[in-house]
Amino acid sequence: MEMIYGVKDRPKAGRLVLFSLQQLLAILAATIAVPMIVGNGMQPAAALFGAGVGTIVYLLLTKFKSPVFLGSSFAFLGSMAAAFAGGVSMSLGYLGLLVGAIFAGLVYVVIAVVVKFVGTKWIDKLMPAVVIGPTVAIIGLSLSGNAIKDLVSSGFYGYASYDGGYIMDTTAWLCLICGLVTLGVTVACSVYGKKMMKMIPFIIGILAGYALAAIFTGFSYIDGAEAMRIINFETFSSLSQGSAWYPDFTFLTAFNAHGGGYGNTNIGAYIGSIAVAYIPVAFVVFAEHLADHKNISSIIEHDLLKDPGLHRTLLGDGIGSMAGALFGGCPNTTYGESVGCVAISRNASVITILVTACMAILAAFLAPFTLFLASIPNCVMGGVCIALYGFIAVSGLKMIQKVDLNDNRNLFTVCIILIAGVGGMVLSIGKVTLTAVACALILGIVTNLLVNLGGKKAETAEVENAEADTVAKPDATDEAAATEDGE
Repeated sequence: MEMIYGVKDRPKAGRLVLFSLQQLLAILAATIAVPMIVGNGMQPAAALFGAGVGTIVYLLLTKFKSPVFLGSSFAFLGSMAAAFAGGVSMSLGYLGLLVGAIFAGLVYVVIAVVVKFVGTKWIDKLMPAVVIGPTVAIIGLSLSGNAIKDLVSSGFYGYASYDGGYIMDTTAWLCLICGLVTLGVTVACSVYGKKMMKMIPFIIGILAGYALAAIFTGFSYIDGAEAMRIINFETFSSLSQGSAWYPDFTFLTAFNAHGGGYGNTNIGAYIGSIAVAYIPVAFVVFAEHLADHKNISSIIEHDLLKDPGLHRTLLGDGIGSMAGALFGGCPNTTYGESVGCVAISRNASVITILVTACMAILAAFLAPFTLFLASIPNCVMGGVCIALYGFIAVSGLKMIQKVDLNDNRNLFTVCIILIAGVGGMVLSIGKVTLTAVACALILGIVTNLLVNLGGKKAETAEVENAEADTVAKPDATDEAAATEDGE
């Protein structure tokens, strides 16, 4: 895919701001959702700040060669919940978040050191295109259910009921209309737009969907029309109630005695439980790290695993995750939404990612802006995410275009990965949860190794038989020559 702006290109100031805002909108919903799900006083603004810091660390360690944003990782939701298990104090729970992020980050650091000295050829053998392609597709497809769920829901007033299909009441229908308008405008701008309109389809689409949702919400204040309320404008009322205009950083609560201290808890045992909750998940996220970087490499047509190198992307992700969690509590990971945004806008400028990170940090202190972003209804983001997640899936499928699917070895590998991923094969083993992507990848790797092991034996046997036949049966030329000699 030809980029309009390459990794090293720098758009003009006005365009740069718009491109960065578009990236911020693309990663926003997922980044702030993680702390909201975990609860326990975690702040979306702090997570946004942490994501910005983590991304800057990542960019520095990858020599500004990888245009990817780091955001809050959903894979660690169970691990983060474990930090607050057993009714521990707020301070100890937040300390657990910090310690857990350090454990997870160190896993990346250790793997990075191994890769530095061993190289990446083993990865190409273990995860060739036939494995990594469908795995990347699964990253997008596994998120598709979230996009559709959001499409028919406002989010602020609950989600549409599901019983073999979404039960469409008035609110759900209006949400669907807003989501489809968002999607339609985004597609129209990307396909038919000229110049800037073609490069910022998400911003235009979101604004169009938000405007329509605002109109519906305006009518909802008429008696009997409450079902038309899609946007929760009451969110902005906190501005007039003296709410804090700065985030409550994780490290402040972790070392704040007012958070309840650490009590009589056995710190050693507690840290051990945190290690068990975080370290195995880090290995799972490592697989997603590889898939995301293979994906973005194929999009920008530059192998990031070689330049700046997998060891650098791992260091950036691991240390960036530690730095981000220090402020926001959430371990970070490379975001597929960011990769999808690069693919659709065809803007791979790493400066755009840097400005996005700075915007995220600044937004954490701008309550009006943060509240506006938080007020964007789920249905509007759902419309955008259909395109984003779809592009991730298609990017993965493009990787297997040159794979011979007439060969049953490749066919079975791809089939197993797709079905395991789309089928939602999520396994909980103790405190560790293997995501659908991780399960699909593991099955794919094992399948590919097994079928090719047998295939190599068969090929060797065929070659040996062919050579034996050649020795046993001289060709026609040899026979003719022997006949002439006899005459």
